Amino acid sequence: MGLLNILKNDRGGQIMLGVLLVITILVPLLNLLVPESNPLHVPTYTVTLMGKYLTLALLAVAVDLVWGYLGILTLGHGAFFALGGYAMGMYLMRQIGDRGVYGNPELPDFMVFLNWQELPWFWQGFDQFWFAAIMIMLVPGVLAFVFGWLAFRSRVSGVYLSIITQAMTYALMLAFYRNEMGFGGNNGLTDFKDLLGFSLQEDSTRITLFVLSAVALAAGYLLCRHIMNSRLGRVCIAVRDSESRARFMGYRVENVKLWIFVISAMLAGIAGALYVPQVGIINPNEFSPINSIEIVVWVAVGGRATLYGAVIGALLINYAKTYFTAELPEIWLFALGGIFVLVTLLLPKGVTGFIDKLQQRKEAQA
Repeated sequence: MGLLNILKNDRGGQIMLGVLLVITILVPLLNLLVPESNPLHVPTYTVTLMGKYLTLALLAVAVDLVWGYLGILTLGHGAFFALGGYAMGMYLMRQIGDRGVYGNPELPDFMVFLNWQELPWFWQGFDQFWFAAIMIMLVPGVLAFVFGWLAFRSRVSGVYLSIITQAMTYALMLAFYRNEMGFGGNNGLTDFKDLLGFSLQEDSTRITLFVLSAVALAAGYLLCRHIMNSRLGRVCIAVRDSESRARFMGYRVENVKLWIFVISAMLAGIAGALYVPQVGIINPNEFSPINSIEIVVWVAVGGRATLYGAVIGALLINYAKTYFTAELPEIWLFALGGIFVLVTLLLPKGVTGFIDKLQQRKEAQA
């Protein structure tokens, strides 16, 4: 009953979650039960690629929560995504043990190479999954809380807030590039072996990660939809539409912004944690400001303030990125810029807005 209430009047969300459920059931079956010679067989590579897309869709939902419903154009969510990924990467590195190149049971290979004598204090505890799971949400959440508390209480908004969020992720990227930070420098963290004792190279592990990514996307979507259906969600929309009026009516606007921002950052961290074991690496490039800008493009293409539109946009753009970077890598950035310009001019409400417009026109003619 609670699920029905959350999705009430959310036709797009119902369809999206229904399709997601079918894919989550069908893809593993087509991978495990259908022979490779059969054209219906889904290769493990495709399963992993789809799992990666689903984690990026969760990231897009997190951005739509703050941009679509609060009006905060964040260009720093790539940082929260990367921090969640690094937390998972640190756990995976600790699981390698003496199976690394240098055979050191305590220190990751890059630390042995750099002549580190002992494990840094901030790596302690990452040999336990429960600790890593907490850090995956806590680290992005704390950073978002500190940043948001300073920014929102100072009433920084608009383009200035966007620039500050971009500066934050750029500063983190420069910091993580430094070898002395203890996060692998340019190369980052890689050569992962297993997760909770299960080999990351096994098809069953890849399928499990795909399913977990789908579950996380569904749970993240339902959480965001629940928030938007609540009183807090209505206040968010009021703040987005007229912050001064909401403040005049007695609402603590900075608190509303802060908690939604923190929740969004934690969702981004979870997305990053699921992303890393599927792609096999995490490095400072994930902090790159261009990545955060791309996320905004995903949401714009799909349609702001719909949540399911962010999922559609993330899937469409990342599929296009996979195609162009493989077939025509030199024109991908031009294609991305062209897509954003065309959507801004011709589809200001994104793909979902265009579909809604077609449906309204069809109903009017009927």
